[in-house]
Amino acid sequence: MTELKMDQVAKIEKELRYISSLIKQKGREILNVYKITPPQFVALQWLFEEGDMTIGELSSKMFLAFSTTTDLIDRMEKNELVSRVKDDKDRRVVRINLLSEGERIINEVIKKRQLYLQDILSDFSDTDIASLTKNLTKLHQEMRED
Repeated sequence: MTELKMDQVAKIEKELRYISSLIKQKGREILNVYKITPPQFVALQWLFEEGDMTIGELSSKMFLAFSTTTDLIDRMEKNELVSRVKDDKDRRVVRINLLSEGERIINEVIKKRQLYLQDILSDFSDTDIASLTKNLTKLHQEMRED
């Protein structure tokens, strides 16, 4: 990479870091209305997007210790956001199931986050939005393949 490209990469990395921080901050503001913590929201998101999974699978996805995830699930189960269910194929395996209240919270929070982003993007042209979408999708795909 040339020096000019490294400068561009540094600027892109910095902007992505700042954007990520602002999105996280806005997400936490939105979560203040609900009785869940940011890690609980992340767990709910994984269950919403990937379906039922074991505590071990969820721990890996969240980069948390098994015991930490177990405590997280205990609190979420107490608040009726998730439930533990025996796996149909192997009764020794316990899977975490997203309950309707957990799904409701996820849907509401995501909708509020989308409305926030819609407001931010309101001054962007259709071409700019299409380009941003295309480039972010390409970046995400490249990062997942790496």
